[in-house]
Amino acid sequence: MEKLPEFLSYGRQSVDEEDIQVVIETLRSPFLTQGPKIQQFEQVIADYVGAKYAVAFCNGTAALHAACYAAGVGEGDEVITTPITFAASANCVRYVGGTVVFADIDADTYNINPVEVTKKITPRTKAIIPVDFTGQPADMDKIMEIAREHDLVVIEDSAHALGADYKDKKVGTLADMTIFSFHPVKPITTAEGGVIVTDNKEYLHKLQQFRSHGIERTDYAVEQGDWYYEMTNLGYNYRMTDIQAALGLSQMKKLDAFIARRREIADFYTKAFKNVNEIVTPNQLEGTNSGWHLYMVQLEGVSRKLVFEQMRALNIGVHVHYIPVYWHPYYQQLGYEHGICPVAECWYEKALTLPIHPEMTMAEISSIVKNIVELLK
Repeated sequence: MEKLPEFLSYGRQSVDEEDIQVVIETLRSPFLTQGPKIQQFEQVIADYVGAKYAVAFCNGTAALHAACYAAGVGEGDEVITTPITFAASANCVRYVGGTVVFADIDADTYNINPVEVTKKITPRTKAIIPVDFTGQPADMDKIMEIAREHDLVVIEDSAHALGADYKDKKVGTLADMTIFSFHPVKPITTAEGGVIVTDNKEYLHKLQQFRSHGIERTDYAVEQGDWYYEMTNLGYNYRMTDIQAALGLSQMKKLDAFIARRREIADFYTKAFKNVNEIVTPNQLEGTNSGWHLYMVQLEGVSRKLVFEQMRALNIGVHVHYIPVYWHPYYQQLGYEHGICPVAECWYEKALTLPIHPEMTMAEISSIVKNIVELLK
């Protein structure tokens, strides 16, 4: 087996000299925050996915919090989401006082199963938060059909999926609100950052208020003069900076190339593992094309912990995404029990994340395949 000379993380940012220069230019400009770059970045994101509006935030979790607020989720409301996701997809519901309801996943796509969503709907259900896990779009046609039938708001957590395709459309126009994340391991990065895209003008207004202390220019404020403003709701300081937005604008020029490279790597893995009985490679929902934020396999008949530890010893940064959310102590203390989503729990026990990001070389990718195949033998 071959030990890599340096540790290879499962994901990392791709930042070049052009990115660095635009950040330097912004640092030398009059605006470090609340300047023109933010609106420019929002417009580029909206145009890319085909949405009317985009509202930028300091991170993806803040965006999820804002989306729940704009949707009117509050005390006594239930929101259905998947247990196989980062905790923020559920935590955002708790931030506004709502109750999280976990629906099981589809065994093939690892995404929330619309049939299971239907089973969880009650008179208290307010919204659904499907997650485009690993960059693979959720079954949004069925989810939206369920939501319209029951008058529910859909907040699509596409933190992994900027650049992914759903039936000849870019992810971002399917739900009432869609959030993207720009953490360093995501499709593009602004160091930290997030955005919500929507076609709903009412949501736009609520989101813009919420990210900036609940402050707005009311009619009365306009009468008083440019110095006057009013806080009409309790908001947060969730604003993105111009520095972040400048990096994001530069990164967006490379997004399609980044996604293409991720798809090449995913295709290489899938072909390489085709005849390896111990590895189940990921499926894609028909009519979708994943952005491959993560490449996750399932291990059959072998110890995941042993494979994990031995691959790490070879400097190959395998990982596992994610522990079922309701297994975390916080949710256990709220009364959630093991066993409520058996498909998700079974999948988790076998799941392993392999490195995938545009900076990887073919030598590194080949070494990963060779090492894991040899280990399994």
